[in-house]
Amino acid sequence: MSQETRAKWDRIYLGRDEAPPRPAAVLRDNLHLLPAAGKALELACGLGGNALLLARQGLVTEAWDISPVAAERLAAMARAQGLALRTAARDVVAYPPPPASYDVIVVTHFLERALCPCLVKALRPGGLLFYQTFTREAVDDSGPSNPGFRLAPNELLSLFAGLRIVAYREEGRLGDVGRGFRNEAMLVALKAPAVDDG
Repeated sequence: MSQETRAKWDRIYLGRDEAPPRPAAVLRDNLHLLPAAGKALELACGLGGNALLLARQGLVTEAWDISPVAAERLAAMARAQGLALRTAARDVVAYPPPPASYDVIVVTHFLERALCPCLVKALRPGGLLFYQTFTREAVDDSGPSNPGFRLAPNELLSLFAGLRIVAYREEGRLGDVGRGFRNEAMLVALKAPAVDDG
């Protein structure tokens, strides 16, 4: 990503209030699926509502974002809450997570399709991916205006077809659009555990 992109996100995060964001629904609604211990990463974390929750759950947590402003503000929030949370300003597209490094990876409101195979590789056997982002089939104008940053119907399933789907939700414009989970898709998926030959 360019310096221009980094500067844009720095400006955005400088303009946001100090309160940590609420964790994403994909994590809140499926918190019971988290392992009791392990290493977690929130990728493209912004101000890190998900990372703070992962750290509160006792996972060894890292959070990466292209914006140094976001990473610094998240680190300060974690310190204030007494949480062990490592943050880094990192271009996750140029420098994706290394293979077999994490038991949990969380990505919300970020879509870089070319990164998806790297995320699968970065999970350890038995690791979980929590992913939530905007869809093209929306009921209002929330989210990015560029359709390239939105998922086509069921696209999230195909992007992570190599993983076992544990939970999936994408309601589109079906039924009463004033209710339910709209404008986004969410997925929890499992990387196959290592086979025990013993």
